[in-house]
Amino acid sequence: MSSSDQDAISFRDIGARLRAHRMGKGLTPDALAEKLHMSRAALYRAEKGEIRKIDTLTNIAGELGVSLPSLMGVGVEYVSTSTTFFERMRQLEEECQQIIGLFSPVSYLLTSDGYDTVLKTVLKESIPEGVDPEGTSARAVDALVEVLRERKAAFRLRRPLIVSLISSADLERFLMHGMVGRHDLPAATVDERRRAARNEAEYILSMLNDQPIGIQIGIVREQVPATSFQIFRQADRSVLAISPFRLGEQPNVRLGVALITSAPEAMSLHEEIAARLWGDALKGAEAAAYLQTVIDKYAIR
Repeated sequence: MSSSDQDAISFRDIGARLRAHRMGKGLTPDALAEKLHMSRAALYRAEKGEIRKIDTLTNIAGELGVSLPSLMGVGVEYVSTSTTFFERMRQLEEECQQIIGLFSPVSYLLTSDGYDTVLKTVLKESIPEGVDPEGTSARAVDALVEVLRERKAAFRLRRPLIVSLISSADLERFLMHGMVGRHDLPAATVDERRRAARNEAEYILSMLNDQPIGIQIGIVREQVPATSFQIFRQADRSVLAISPFRLGEQPNVRLGVALITSAPEAMSLHEEIAARLWGDALKGAEAAAYLQTVIDKYAIR
């Protein structure tokens, strides 16, 4: 690689992407190292960003099924598994000062601890019957939930500023249907999951009432984009992540392609969307009063 290429490329970021894509493939470091005919120590160094040979990167990209430009972070980074995507979110959140996000039905980072236990069950029951005889998808859910828990723990430790946009329509569906992975569950189970949804809505309500430092929540009553997005503002750049993956009610963690980019046009357009949604959103006491009304109307007691 030329010196100008090295100036433009962060090897640490390449290592982080490598780790995320390895996790998305469900490969241990030892398994990937064996496939690549390299030592575990060499792979560990690569995941730390200590890698310089383009042929090594090419081999790794080929084994992980990701393009070399995507692994290097050139242009748009495409991500085809939810585990890889949420691991990349964790990595980006480690270095950001502010997060602006629209996630359905709520931002995972602002959910309660009880949400995680129910979420694992919900994600596993969303796996279509008969499509996972070897348990591959179930193991992927275990890995995903662990990544999510690490994200939440890191967020609570670092406390970056967060602006969370929540769709009122998504909240209503969340409370009406509950945290369910499919719609053929027994009535007693549905009631239990609707109570779990109510718990999360009340957790959001407590934040609206208490207004913790660094947390801003806006409830959007107009139509929102079909895909979720998150903007990470770091010291030297901003990064945009657009995701088809969904947690909570009727989740999707199996199919879709997310993208991550710092392209100026994509950043500008989504900054404008976020600013418009935030400007029109209900906030503070007004949002709290509205959410209480929604809970009283839709939530199970």
